[in-house]
Amino acid sequence: MGFSSLPIFSFFVFVIIIIPISHSLPFIVLHGIGDKCSNKGMKKFTKYLSDNSGAKGYCIEIGNGGWDSWFMTLEAQSQIVCNKVKKMKDLKEGFNFVGLSQGNLIGRAVVEFCDGAPPVQNFISLGGPHAGISSVPLCGSGIWCLLADDLLKLAIYSDVVQNSLAPSGFIKLPNDIPDYLEHCKFLPKLNNERPDARNSTYKERFSSLKNLVLIMFEDDTVLVPKETSWFGYYPDGEFEPILPPQQTKLYIEDWIGLRSLDEGGRVKFIKVAGGHLGISYSDAKKYIVPYLEEEHHQPSQFDLQIKTNNVSLSLA
Repeated sequence: MGFSSLPIFSFFVFVIIIIPISHSLPFIVLHGIGDKCSNKGMKKFTKYLSDNSGAKGYCIEIGNGGWDSWFMTLEAQSQIVCNKVKKMKDLKEGFNFVGLSQGNLIGRAVVEFCDGAPPVQNFISLGGPHAGISSVPLCGSGIWCLLADDLLKLAIYSDVVQNSLAPSGFIKLPNDIPDYLEHCKFLPKLNNERPDARNSTYKERFSSLKNLVLIMFEDDTVLVPKETSWFGYYPDGEFEPILPPQQTKLYIEDWIGLRSLDEGGRVKFIKVAGGHLGISYSDAKKYIVPYLEEEHHQPSQFDLQIKTNNVSLSLA
């Protein structure tokens, strides 16, 4: 009896060894400026991605959402997210990241600066100002915007503005590069732009991503230039032409590993219709969901467990 059951047992062990076990990494979402996780659009967006990918999604909030996204420095915002992801048990094996606009810079800071954070596998960026912007994002007439306008009457690279207005941390004026490199407190560090302060650890961490998905919106008027979503930007000292990412110094000299990622086939440059963050359901399903879906892992021989319409999303 014992001998006759041995082949059957061996067969099941063999099946378990050769059949991959499915595992979905969780993902986190970081919203853009003036938004908050409790807003209807953000809740709907996070749920849509989770429902269609089978992965658990979390929108991580920073303080008072919309207010702090404007008036808390990006360094402070990044540290808050760093601390949160390190405490989330569901992320300990790694996670994927979905960033909206300014949230992408905070996400990249977690990848590059956050010591002891779980690894980010896929980084999906929607309208991220990765290479900087040449003017403050369009705002409106609300109280936040009035305060931002008052601050902007001061020099953009002054300590007062840099310590008070989050977007000042990624405003890169092509005609004032020396002042930008010396006094802008966030983006020059994030992009490893300062020649005397380049950090190989930032490059190593960023270039370890499995995939970097850069989504640019064809009719984006919030980001100037819109090509910053792909790391494209103006040449130093000029407001034209707009250089594609592959012609920028950041790419050519590989300051953060973007060229390394691209040459390894791990960067996806994607252009979609619509204004800033106006992604359709069909484009979200086509360009975001696949990077959040289950990953298949080959178990070891000791692992005996078995696991078995084009409507626009409103994210503003």
